[in-house]
Amino acid sequence: MNNVKKILLLISIMLTLAFSVVLTGNTTVLITPESKLLIKGKTNINSFKCEFDILKLKKPIPVFFQKIDDKMVFDNTVLVLENNCFDCGGKAINSDFQELLKSDVYPNTQIKLKEICKDANNKNKVLAFLDITIAGVTKSCSIPVQLKGEETLLIEGVLSLNICDFNLEPPTKALGLIVVKDMIDVNFQLVVKEY
Repeated sequence: MNNVKKILLLISIMLTLAFSVVLTGNTTVLITPESKLLIKGKTNINSFKCEFDILKLKKPIPVFFQKIDDKMVFDNTVLVLENNCFDCGGKAINSDFQELLKSDVYPNTQIKLKEICKDANNKNKVLAFLDITIAGVTKSCSIPVQLKGEETLLIEGVLSLNICDFNLEPPTKALGLIVVKDMIDVNFQLVVKEY
C-alpha cells in the first residue's frame, strides 16, 4: 500500500474511530497544477483578489505524522509561499500587496500544519490546526477543511485572517479615500498527490 493510501486510510480510521493507539508515518507530496490559492479582500469601495502561481510550487513537501487517538499530529509539515508569486491583477496593486506583506524583508509566507482532528458532524471534513507566518509574525488558527479523493487528495477551505494580527497596516490610497479592510480570506483548493 503506497504512502498516500496509508494516509487516507489513517484519516478514515481517525474520522470513524477513537481508540488509544499511536501510529507513525511519513511521505512526500506535491501540490499539482490543478490547485488554486487565492487571497480575497475588500476596500471601502470594491474588492480585490490575489492569485498564487501554483506552478511555482515545484518542491515536494515532506509529511511526518503520528496518529494519536482521534487526531493526527504533524511534525514540520510546511507550505512555503513566495510573496512575489501572487498576482493581484496589475502592477500598482501587486506593488501595494508586496509592500503590505513587507516582502522586501520577509519574502515568504508560511503555513505550517500542526494537527487535524475529525469533525463529528461530517465524515469528509476535518478541523486543521495551523501556524501562519506573515511578515515575521506567527499566529495559530484552526479551520474546517473538506477532504475528497483517493489517488489524489483535494483539500478545500477558506481561512479568514485579520491582517492587523500580523502587525500589518492596511494601505490607504487617494489621500485616504480608499482604505483596505482588515479582514482577508485565503481560499484554497489544493490537489495533492504522492511524490
